[in-house]
Amino acid sequence: MAEHHFYLHADWPGGRNEVGQLKAGNLHTNISIPPEMDGPGIGTNPDEMLLGASATCYIITLAAMLERSNITPLSLTIDSEAIVEVERGVNTFKKIIHRPTIVLPYDVTEVDEKKVHRFVTLSEERCMISKALKGNVEIALEPDIQIAQ
Repeated sequence: MAEHHFYLHADWPGGRNEVGQLKAGNLHTNISIPPEMDGPGIGTNPDEMLLGASATCYIITLAAMLERSNITPLSLTIDSEAIVEVERGVNTFKKIIHRPTIVLPYDVTEVDEKKVHRFVTLSEERCMISKALKGNVEIALEPDIQIAQ
């Protein structure tokens, strides 16, 4: 069994509303609490990073499934939204909504179009980040699958 190790280093200079630095592989960024939570909003934050991890894992998994089936979309994009609930001062990451948009060529076969619809769901089920969040964060899909004219 192969294991992959990923490493992260963060520096935090002080209290709650400070700005830290994060380095993990090719990711080098400032980090702070978002303005929605009364922070300085400099760089990124844990909420955006978790959303980013989920969205990138999903779209890469979907792209791999399409490629393995020799389906080449004209366009593959994603917009994702995170919902964080604040109740009595406690923040809870409640839900992620992925909105993939897939534009298929006008001559796509009906069989391949059905595969794409199936892959939209399978990608969420097979993404390792989705698996890690399962039971803690609801993940919803709102796909837009189009056929070019």
